[in-house]
Amino acid sequence: MAAMIGGGVDGPSLRILPLGGVGEIGKNMTLFEYGDDIVVIDCGLKFPDEEMFGIDLVVPDVTYLRQRRDKVRAFLITHAHEDHVGGLPYVLPEFPGVPVYASTLARGLLGVKIKEHKLYDNPLHALEPGQEVRIGAMSATGFRIGHSIPDAMGIALRTPLGTIVHTGDFKFDHTPVDAKPSDFHVLARLGEEGVLCLLSDSTRAENPGYTPSERTVGEAFREIMEGLEGRVIVATFASNIARVQQVFDAASTFGRKVAVIGRSMEQNTRIASELGYLHYPADGVVSKDRIRDVPDGQLCIATTGAQGEPMAGLARMANRDHRWVEVGPGDTVIVSASPIPGNEEYVARTIDNLFKNGANVYYHTIKRAHVSGHGSQEELKLMLNLTRPKYFIPVHGEFRMLVQHGRVAAETGVEPENIFIIENGQPIDFQSNGTARRGPSVEAGYVLVDGLSVGEVGDVVLRDRRALASDGMFLVVVTVDRQTGNMVRRPEIVTHGFVTDASDPLIAAAADRIARSIENPGDHISEIGLLKTQIKEGLSQYLYEQTRRRPMVFPVIVEV
Repeated sequence: MAAMIGGGVDGPSLRILPLGGVGEIGKNMTLFEYGDDIVVIDCGLKFPDEEMFGIDLVVPDVTYLRQRRDKVRAFLITHAHEDHVGGLPYVLPEFPGVPVYASTLARGLLGVKIKEHKLYDNPLHALEPGQEVRIGAMSATGFRIGHSIPDAMGIALRTPLGTIVHTGDFKFDHTPVDAKPSDFHVLARLGEEGVLCLLSDSTRAENPGYTPSERTVGEAFREIMEGLEGRVIVATFASNIARVQQVFDAASTFGRKVAVIGRSMEQNTRIASELGYLHYPADGVVSKDRIRDVPDGQLCIATTGAQGEPMAGLARMANRDHRWVEVGPGDTVIVSASPIPGNEEYVARTIDNLFKNGANVYYHTIKRAHVSGHGSQEELKLMLNLTRPKYFIPVHGEFRMLVQHGRVAAETGVEPENIFIIENGQPIDFQSNGTARRGPSVEAGYVLVDGLSVGEVGDVVLRDRRALASDGMFLVVVTVDRQTGNMVRRPEIVTHGFVTDASDPLIAAAADRIARSIENPGDHISEIGLLKTQIKEGLSQYLYEQTRRRPMVFPVIVEV
């Protein structure tokens, strides 16, 4: 798939390469490479799926960048949501000295991460809407865009081959809570000047029409709170400062004080307030340790856990495991978020537990107490018509969303051969002779974070964890004579996740099978590795024949 751009035949090419966020929701990261300069936009994380047992987070694989470490000039951040900045603490240590550019609120929130992870080698610089920074052979200009967090930006990257526009996450909200609408005039001017390629948010590319304004959520909060006599608990993303502002506003309307609960929620609220992005009266807040001093009808609680995370505030309240709050009859809970793909089961479980405790719950399918921060089809068309790109790469979405966004782009006049539907690790190379084509794919998989371990847990470990979770384990202890290799006593068997009764006939039969599998060890009597292999193969085959299950078998040989 190639097309003419115009220009000479000499000079470096421009490479656009997504390392995350394409064909998936989360861990957004795209690099732009020209000659000896690489600029990276965003570096996010995603939550593990249910098959990733024991994994805390997933971050992008930066092997490609690591191999070109001396060319990486800057990380540019569009906004401070975790799927755009959460990967930085795990990636930046490999790129000492490389600066991070972000807007005021994003720098404030990132500053906390930097302190927590002791990342002192990467300077944090300002990039505000309308501000331009020169980065090697390229320059970047931020422009304001509507989203569910203040200070969200798109980035216009001017390169020697043309201007690239990366929208970041966006919707066109004409009545934003912070009264700062998108920079339509900047987008129109970029379109007039000429946009080589547009990379645009595809999250709601399947949804026709327009995404409702964030202000509708505040109206829903007021409708729900009016006339209530019990406590109101609102769960939302800690980084959704505009949503938290609307909680304060609605609570103030009905004379309720607000208690902010949850480490990230408390932290973000404090930072946003200090930077002037969150406003509330001094007497409108109550500390969490004073909650019991406030009558139920005068209290509103803002907390985390809208995605059903087991250790977050809402789930612990629902399980009566929270230090400060236990949800019960008379409480009204508003879950102000839609489940991220893969989190539906966690969210449903939390909502069920809230209902079991006697609370009344409003969630995404019951009342619109949440709106997306991402534009629907008509807004995607407007972005395309404002910028009028020559080439188009849909990003930030699962593959079906990218395909649908590509169809929307074709409807607005982008030539079908200039629309690239790609996956992580698939580069698009713009040549100086005027052609654009797909390059050879590069490594761009998952890096798994397990506690303090980053990247040490791989496919083999995950496979073993899946096997343990689905079929259990068999631990076999065999005592043998060091000289002859003969068994000294009957094998001991311990199982977990398979059978619980030691007197089960299967256990006795398994011990017999183990004895038979090693009764003729041959000339290699003292080879422990051979004995282990014989036990594992013989027992695994027997258990599958008897149960059609494949538990993990762990042979232990004790020589006496």
